[in-house]
This record gives sequence, structure tokens and C-alpha cells, in this order.
Amino acid sequence: MIRIPICSTMALLALVGQLHAHSVKSEVDEAVEAAFDIIETRISIRDDTAVFSTRVRGEAGSQKPSKTGKFEGSDVYAYVWPTSLDSSEVGFEAKQGIVALAVTFHPDFDDAANGGVNRDVWHPHWVVLAEDKACGGGLKVIDIPEGAMPKLPSTWPGVPLLIDSPDYPTSFMGDAVDVEIPLHLIAGIAGASYDGVTAGLKVDGNLHAPLLCVGDVFKVASGNLSLPGMVVPLD
Repeated sequence: MIRIPICSTMALLALVGQLHAHSVKSEVDEAVEAAFDIIETRISIRDDTAVFSTRVRGEAGSQKPSKTGKFEGSDVYAYVWPTSLDSSEVGFEAKQGIVALAVTFHPDFDDAANGGVNRDVWHPHWVVLAEDKACGGGLKVIDIPEGAMPKLPSTWPGVPLLIDSPDYPTSFMGDAVDVEIPLHLIAGIAGASYDGVTAGLKVDGNLHAPLLCVGDVFKVASGNLSLPGMVVPLD
């Protein structure tokens, strides 16, 4: 298991002015499952669309978690793009944590908006992450305390987490996973910094906070979650 060397959120954001790379490229790591061995991660702007893309050494999306038959203790696999976006830019209150787009697969539960079904298919989420030493990978999806009424996106799936379930076109083709987001929905992405991560998340067996941990980090594109990528128009 890889444990991410965690920087504070403010330290991550402070790096924005120092970034020059257009994409984040990684060396092959034979110790990582090929479907999660990141070769290149990119977020770019094409016409009126922001395109989130990750290429891996093997077939993207070919490895999925085993079904457990229950929500508690179940597993989630994810292709993740941590960014320098503020949480207010994706529908949450400002300055809540690390904003990431995640394409996930989890066969034991649904977390689509408005009661929709999305188990057994890869699908996108916005998540807001924070450090938590209780999690094997050092990060969690931020819990919403009981009784709290924070600002939430219209496609929030109704679970007590800072998570959103937008319906963005998501595709797997060969070694690549791609997500396309209309630029008017995420105008702040222009000039943002980012990284790429593949990871396994786990629902707490007792449904206690943290409810959803990053339990196992398969690979970090930069190696240290330093967000070295820069969002630029496609060449």
C-alpha cells in the first residue's frame, strides 16, 4: 500500500503560481496493477469543454472491486483528479478542502442523484477531501455532521458527505478514461493545477465518521500529490 505524503490544502494551493507542466507523466511501475498504473494525466480545455483524461499501462476500468453484499465495509475503486479548485466552484461552501473529480465503481450501493441507480457502472463524482490519519491513504471524503445544513450542489446524492453526482459523459477506451464537462459549469478550471491518482476507498464498517476513507492509494501521478499539472487548451 502506498501512503500519500500529505501536504496541507493551503500548501497545495500555494504551488499554483510555480507550475509549468501541461500534463503529468509517470514512469511505469510494475508493482502497480496495470489498470491503475498511471502513465499520463491531463486536464485540458477543448472548445467549450473541459476534458479530464488519464492513461494507464493496462486497460482502464478493467479491474473492479468484489461485491460484498452490503454497504458497510464495501469497496470503491477510483480514477481521481485532485485539483486546486475551490469547493465553491463545484457547488459547495468555500474553502472546504481538496476538490477532486473521481470516476468510481462500487457494486454494493447506489449514489446517483435523485435516487438514480449507478452501481455496476463507472461514473463521475465531485468529492471534497481532507487529511485524516484514521484512513490508510491519509485522506477521507469530508463528512457532513448530523444536523448540519451546508450548501450542497443540486445533484448531491443525499449521503452525509461532501460529494456530488453530476451526469457528465464518461468513457473508457483502451488505456484511457475520459470525462467531459461543459466549460460553463466549471469556468474556474482554466489555469487550475491538478494531479492524478488511482485509489481504493472503503466505506466504514460501522458507518461512523470518517464514513468514506481513501484506504489504499495505488499510484499518484506526480508521486507526491504536488499538483504539478496546469490546465491549458488542447494543442
